[in-house]
Amino acid sequence: KERKFLFGGRTLANRGVPDSGNFFNCFSLGFVPDDYSAIMDALKEVGVTFKSQGGQGISLSKLRPKGAPIGTHYKSDGIIPFIEMFNCVTQGTSQGGSRKGALMISLDARHKEAMDFINLKTDVDAITKANLSLEIDDEFMRAVEKYYTDSETVVLHEKREYSGHIVEYDIVPINLYKRMMEIVWDYGEPGCIFTDRFRNYNFLEYDDRYQIETCNPCGEQPLKKRGACNLGSLDLYEFVDNKFTKDAKFDFGAFDKAIYIASNALDNIIDENAERLPKEMKEYADNSKNWRNIGLGVFGYADMLMAMGLTYGEPEAIEFTNRLFDFMMRIAIHYNHERGLRKTSYPNYNFNMVQQSAIYQKHAPKDFGSFRNCSLLSIAPTGSIGTMMGLSGGIEPEFALSYTRRTDNLDDEYKIEARVVKDYRKVTGDTSDTLPPYFVTSSDINYKNRIDTQSVIQDHVDTAISSTINLPKETTKEEIEKLYLYAWQKGLKGVTIFRDGCKRLGILTTQDENKPNDTTPTGFKRGDIVQVSDDLIGYKRRVVTGCGDFMEQIFFDDFTGEPLENFIAMGDGGGCARNLEAISRLISLCLRGGIDVSEIIKQLK
Repeated sequence: KERKFLFGGRTLANRGVPDSGNFFNCFSLGFVPDDYSAIMDALKEVGVTFKSQGGQGISLSKLRPKGAPIGTHYKSDGIIPFIEMFNCVTQGTSQGGSRKGALMISLDARHKEAMDFINLKTDVDAITKANLSLEIDDEFMRAVEKYYTDSETVVLHEKREYSGHIVEYDIVPINLYKRMMEIVWDYGEPGCIFTDRFRNYNFLEYDDRYQIETCNPCGEQPLKKRGACNLGSLDLYEFVDNKFTKDAKFDFGAFDKAIYIASNALDNIIDENAERLPKEMKEYADNSKNWRNIGLGVFGYADMLMAMGLTYGEPEAIEFTNRLFDFMMRIAIHYNHERGLRKTSYPNYNFNMVQQSAIYQKHAPKDFGSFRNCSLLSIAPTGSIGTMMGLSGGIEPEFALSYTRRTDNLDDEYKIEARVVKDYRKVTGDTSDTLPPYFVTSSDINYKNRIDTQSVIQDHVDTAISSTINLPKETTKEEIEKLYLYAWQKGLKGVTIFRDGCKRLGILTTQDENKPNDTTPTGFKRGDIVQVSDDLIGYKRRVVTGCGDFMEQIFFDDFTGEPLENFIAMGDGGGCARNLEAISRLISLCLRGGIDVSEIIKQLK
């Protein structure tokens, strides 16, 4: 009621709804074994997870490369056909009719097919339903660093065994790295996971029973094999008193109380969800009970800074951010200990192992001998709940503070401003076009300041941070090379970038000055066919017609509110069903092409 906390999307959508999906967003199958039957089982497992409305993360690093022997007479076709299979499962599985599946596929940068993996996204019609990330270790990055500091090209020798067959080859890290930067500049993928930091900086750093393999689709939850986690986030903007005045300050007392309430609520969801996972996901359910992962995060970070008169990425903002997230982790540990005393620790808890971890040593006194949950903090992108509250998601900067819309007849235009700008005007009475300098957007922030901010926060987060570094169109490939290296040097667990104007269409993009402002989604002109996100907000309605009953679903762009997709499903087969499907597809094509809804209705009539 105070707008200080929201559960993650699956809990918000399904809690209290009979016969709905599960409450967890995050699942990770981990390494897919190098065995054909196991790969087929993994395909089913991923599909069942989607049907339960969860996102999945898998790693194909253990699969033998193309050309490697199979038995005595055959050779492997490699990883690409299997990636295509997983892409098809994701494309073909509706999450309870509410949204499509979400999948992360990762691969070791030292795998023999790493170059082919890097090049996959150059075919924009190929792997469209999975995010791709390279798993990059410190030795690989030290070789890259050596090239930039000493002009030395390091060669690494790989020797791997697949069912008794030895495969040997050399890799040149800088060649792979530079090719990856070219593709990232042009397509925004693949992202990368810095595995040493990603798999080890957590409370279970020294517990061999909890080996992190990969993560959920957005990357904020590094998980053990068949691990699962539920998410929720605190609205940082709501903890600022006296917003936009010289007396603005952050209410740490209220934040303390909110951490207690929210983390307890997330812990309760674990037990509420116990019976909602299908029998095929028993191992996920067991891990959830035995480790009790939760991920408490934040949103409205950028808006909070502006409300306090701080500029994103500048030293004063970073100093406050360091203090804020240090406080958040210390308090989260305190209440985790308190929950453990009150409700018992998670079944696999081993205090001696937990207290050795670097993050525990940094944030906790030595006498916290009880732990209810094995993980505590995760910074998710919070696109949906951030949009619900009119605030920036996660720790992202604001993408735009205002944009222009036109009325349906295109004769009149008006300016829409972000909530934080509207609030500023209400408090100050300032209606001028010039906002104070601390009102910045992603395009205003130097990438180093952006990484410095995330680095400081990561020091106080035991899982990970999902965050995309949005870059202006004129960013060069050389700058992106420096960006990824700097991200590794600053201790990020991973990095994803999106350059405005690259060939992969993003959910948010700035508007080209040569394109007219109309009622189409931001950044597109009438006639452009928009590639839509797989995570849109939608509505479902039952419609009764002379041809029989059918279900209609309409999905909207999160940023502009424009309808983008329409699906009609009729249980019966036959001509009526096929006609309705054809009409549905044509409606979606018109919507994505920017045709006004009223014109579509007129033509249908």
